[in-house]
Amino acid sequence: MAHFPKAHGVGEWLDHRLNITALKKVMMTEYWIPKDINFLWAMGMILAFTFKILLISGIFLLMYYKPDVNAAFDSVNYTIMQEVGYGWLFRHIHAVGASVIFLVIYIHMFTGIYYGSYKKGREMIWLSGMLLLILFSAEAFSGYMLPWGQMSYWAAYVITNIFGGIPLIGDELVVWIRGNFYVADATLTRFFMLHVLLVPLAIMGGIAFHFYTLRIPHVNNQTGEDIDFGKEAEKYKENPKRSKIIPFWPVFMAKDVFVLSVFLLFFFYLVFYNYGFAMDPVNFDPANGLKTPAHIYPEWYFLWSYEVLRGFFFDIGPLKAADIGLLAFGFAQAILLFMPWLDRSPTVAPANQRPYFRYWFWIMIVVLIVLTIYGKLPPTGTNAWIGFASSIAFIVMFAILPVITEKEARTVAGGKK
Repeated sequence: MAHFPKAHGVGEWLDHRLNITALKKVMMTEYWIPKDINFLWAMGMILAFTFKILLISGIFLLMYYKPDVNAAFDSVNYTIMQEVGYGWLFRHIHAVGASVIFLVIYIHMFTGIYYGSYKKGREMIWLSGMLLLILFSAEAFSGYMLPWGQMSYWAAYVITNIFGGIPLIGDELVVWIRGNFYVADATLTRFFMLHVLLVPLAIMGGIAFHFYTLRIPHVNNQTGEDIDFGKEAEKYKENPKRSKIIPFWPVFMAKDVFVLSVFLLFFFYLVFYNYGFAMDPVNFDPANGLKTPAHIYPEWYFLWSYEVLRGFFFDIGPLKAADIGLLAFGFAQAILLFMPWLDRSPTVAPANQRPYFRYWFWIMIVVLIVLTIYGKLPPTGTNAWIGFASSIAFIVMFAILPVITEKEARTVAGGKK
């Protein structure tokens, strides 16, 4: 049996049995971060913190929400918003958090693309991040249905209908997802279970795995320099000013806390003064399967992929418009997973130091903004053609990425010679 020396205090007693000191070294005081990174690297911490806000506010809402088609709408819009003390506040926090977290995710994702954070052994970091994007999308979609308003109902109808386009199993899959032949009480209870239990647990595991994937290759830096963390750690212990790295705790964490504080000012400004952007006015009408809204659209963070889905509004040969849109939508959802292999240049550097990739990156941002704007507009006349052109542009941009990055690599190699 192990012999433990006498402990002087609770902390020492726990350390003897749980080796907390070693855990702190691995996770905090000897977990090294490049010194030359900016506030954009705090997005991961902000994302994790916002998820905690959503969990806490969601628990309070769960106390009064009723997952029943006859009671869900009233439990949200009357019981929580008007009868429960500060119920309105928790709903505003939850609604704003659900929207803002995608802003953070997109900033985090495009920061990784801009600085090439998926290269040189960091592929698993990227893939785990894309897994989190899928899980957060599932959480957002399942939660959007719970208020059981008009837009909730019809968004659920449209999105679940997409699975009907899958060959052979599509129709059966739609019925299985809905729990019925149409969006009904069984659909609501299924999405309620997904939203409050299954997907949050998967997200917690996904966040833990994402942080774990950072352990071996460490995070990237602004210049793309390949840092020898072992040597730099020794330098830091001798003279912190000479080293290119800093410990996660307390040095880098202090920077994270500052950025988080600024973010929370912005977040609670939205909660108290601009919460309406996170609550669609159409959704304040109770769900009615006999009354289709004039224009159905998802939340802003899904608009770009929704526009790709509906961007193809005419048949091409034997292919129907709906089938083409479904293929394009599937492409849009899957293609980002392959960024580490589509970018064929071995150079790890920010986009502003890569002559071709720089233009590709900013054109892609513009295309996504256009898709997002037109995804909320009625798909008629000029809007339909702009949406079609933007959808084609999105597909073409990723199709040419391997070509331009290979050419970039040859150009850079030729210049060095």
